[in-house]
Amino acid sequence: MIVVMKARSNLRQPILTILALLIPVAIFIAAAPTNSPNINSLKPAPSIPVAFVISEGAVVIDFCGPWEVFRDVVLPSGDHPFRLYTISDKTAPIIAGGGMKIVPDYTFANAPAPKAIVIPAQSEPSKAMLDWIRQSTKNTDVTMSVCTGAFVLARTGLLDGKSATTFHAAFNTFAMQFPKIELKRGARFVENGNLATAGGLSSGIDLALRVVERYYGRDVAQKTAYNMEYQGQGWMNPDSNQIYAAAPVSTAEHPLCPVCGMDVDVATAPKSVYKGTTYYFCSDDDKKTFDAAPDKFATADKGS
Repeated sequence: MIVVMKARSNLRQPILTILALLIPVAIFIAAAPTNSPNINSLKPAPSIPVAFVISEGAVVIDFCGPWEVFRDVVLPSGDHPFRLYTISDKTAPIIAGGGMKIVPDYTFANAPAPKAIVIPAQSEPSKAMLDWIRQSTKNTDVTMSVCTGAFVLARTGLLDGKSATTFHAAFNTFAMQFPKIELKRGARFVENGNLATAGGLSSGIDLALRVVERYYGRDVAQKTAYNMEYQGQGWMNPDSNQIYAAAPVSTAEHPLCPVCGMDVDVATAPKSVYKGTTYYFCSDDDKKTFDAAPDKFATADKGS
């Protein structure tokens, strides 16, 4: 018994010493500011109208990915808080990517006022579309773009002086077209107040989950992702696209399109010769973009 008491006495002092050291650390951690964004930064509501702005060529995953996220949100009360609708210049059917036919619910003239807007990659925006986005964003909680939908949002002027991201193959073009916007390479999504931009394609799912988190907290967002069987973690880390932060380098053995940075087939690709160097392109549109300002794209390590 005496031996046991002595052992306990011998252990007590080291334990007390450790506790004395840990308590200030715990207090410091609790008091220190965190780098994580304010999770519940948006005000929940019984019904949150979400407008999906679409036109010809709208990329399906860009709008259907976020659509599925918002559709699958179920609150502990059992309520589905998001009310989803599509909007376009006309209610006549449009042909989205891959030939999907969609009949928009509303036009810009009669659509309900949204609290959230989703802008996917699509064809050139009409004046009515840009005007509607500008006006509606005055009262939205979030206006978000996905992929090259960032070009549409940028054309409204709302992103001027702010940071944004877009599809990695559009970085160069975006930076040249919108010099007033700070392009963030390697970001899964970028948030600026009630504006947000996602990277390409599947990044829109992550940004939509992040919006859910801002409205209802991480538990609801995680439950939504679980129910979708979506295991991506990018919605919890806006800087998780670092693989796209560095631009790929074109070589003679492995040429890349100087406009979008994607692989090209030299046997069939459109090409231009500039200052003695041949450049190959993914499309005729990229060739036209290059030919209009070749000095902006031509560098010593690109071309063959």
